[in-house]
Amino acid sequence: MSTLTLIIVVAFIIGYLCIALESFTKVNKAAVALLMFVVCWTLFMFDPGSYIAGAVGEAIPSAVSEVIEKHLGSTSTTLFFLMGAMTIVEVVDQNGGFNFVRDLLKTKSKKSLLWRIAFMTFFLSAILDNLTTSIVMIMILRKLIQERKDRIIYASLVIIAANSGGAFSPIGDVTTIMLWNKGLITAAGVIKEVLLPSLVSLIIPAYILSLSLKGNVPEVDMSGQSVAAGDFTNKQRKTVFFLGVGGLIFVPIFKSLTHLPPFVGILLVLGVLWTVTELFYRHLNLGEDGESMQKRVTNILTRIDMSTILFFLGILMAVACLETIGVLVAMGEGLNVAFDGNHYMVTGIIGVLSSIVDNVPLVAGCMGMYPLAETGDMAVDGIFWQLLAYCAGVGGSMLIIGSAAGVVVMGLEKITFGWYMKKISWLAFVGYIGGILIYWIEKTFLGF
Repeated sequence: MSTLTLIIVVAFIIGYLCIALESFTKVNKAAVALLMFVVCWTLFMFDPGSYIAGAVGEAIPSAVSEVIEKHLGSTSTTLFFLMGAMTIVEVVDQNGGFNFVRDLLKTKSKKSLLWRIAFMTFFLSAILDNLTTSIVMIMILRKLIQERKDRIIYASLVIIAANSGGAFSPIGDVTTIMLWNKGLITAAGVIKEVLLPSLVSLIIPAYILSLSLKGNVPEVDMSGQSVAAGDFTNKQRKTVFFLGVGGLIFVPIFKSLTHLPPFVGILLVLGVLWTVTELFYRHLNLGEDGESMQKRVTNILTRIDMSTILFFLGILMAVACLETIGVLVAMGEGLNVAFDGNHYMVTGIIGVLSSIVDNVPLVAGCMGMYPLAETGDMAVDGIFWQLLAYCAGVGGSMLIIGSAAGVVVMGLEKITFGWYMKKISWLAFVGYIGGILIYWIEKTFLGF
């Protein structure tokens, strides 16, 4: 390894550590990721000729620009997909589209409520994403359960269910979106083969948690939750829900029909939803200063979490630099040698690591480390890529800081790191191992 390569790797590691220690440094991980991106590529420019064939003399600027633009184009497909999906979910939520989900969850039994929350979160996460689903479910839980001691148990299950649900869906988690966008997994393949392991990773901890819940849920007064003047009618809210959520389900179908990138489908859904809600508001004849005007897409766009988008931009482009200098390929070969090509061990360890550090750079690194093969475990929908989708998604549940869903629930419900580690981490780990075992059985005995 050359000195320059070593310096770039050290710069990346320092940035990675700052991202992992965000709760201690109090510096937003998006800021660090952007600095990583710029620093890595700036260092790269000290000797680009050693990494890019033909990059000498006057040809250097154009050769480097071509490489960066190639990586930026690949990264942008993920970013536009995320921005579209985040906007769609926000539109549905702001306009009352999730109200009937709350009504579906109502029940007197605490155990029954636990299973309803588990499966509702699991399947909503597969359609929306684990972060948004967690926020929606916590808001609903607050309306259903006043006892905090019980609510944090349900909230912890939301984290596990959201991460498990996102792992088997091509649009349920950022990491699966990345793998799907890159063509490493297909929608049909990952749903067919990872659905059962993901369900098992939820059912095991949910069953154990249900043993500690007894009695009925205290009645909660819903009388104060009236519909504001100028809001959509119940029929309009359901239309918004089915257009938004149904549109997200339609995106993989649109991709298979047109062979266009997934972000094109998500922008189609956003365009349709935007148009319909504008027509609804036009018929309401609201003034421009009305409260409901804040729920229009033009205003919702200003509230999209751009720091998350910029974080993905920074980390994916920084990883792209490591890929360009050949570090990731060398690491992949090293892991294969260390574990004798055992993909269950490699991806299993990656899953455990994803509970400690962010799974986005881990998966991005793996995508650079291992080339797509024509056949075998590294082919499209091969064992390695499907296990990577499962392990990186479900593994984040083992620590409360190991996933976006965990971090947001931790903030909303003030769950401590220590309480979660003592009460929930071992449950998540048992479910994680159970899912891997089910996947192995599928491949070994069921011929999937």
